[in-house]
Amino acid sequence: MTPWIIVPGALDERLGIVVIEQSADRVAATMPVTGNTQSLGRLHGGATAALAEAVGSWAAMIHASTLGRVCVGVDLNITHHRGARDGRIHAVATPAHRGRRVATYDVRVVDDDGRLVATARITNLVVDPD
Repeated sequence: MTPWIIVPGALDERLGIVVIEQSADRVAATMPVTGNTQSLGRLHGGATAALAEAVGSWAAMIHASTLGRVCVGVDLNITHHRGARDGRIHAVATPAHRGRRVATYDVRVVDDDGRLVATARITNLVVDPD
């Protein structure tokens, strides 16, 4: 089966997310801090979570597509380790588990200097298409 190819959604585009690499083994993307800040001028945690969910879900969808299936998210957790005020953040999703029913990905988010901004884990159910 031909693996699914990432098609960013409206939120991804609004956040300025750019896909750098895509496979079931690794999805990487970047997002600007500018335009994605909270009222104190720091990167918004929700924007970071949206980036983490995007790369993890995309990786799970690529995995599911190789089985002729799709995926739906059921859990996202994220820990914010440091803030960012400018530049870009970079997220990489790698598999923790890729099964026939569940796919779980670990996500690391770093700043332009490689400092850890956040870690996340996303779990998706692998299901038959509608």
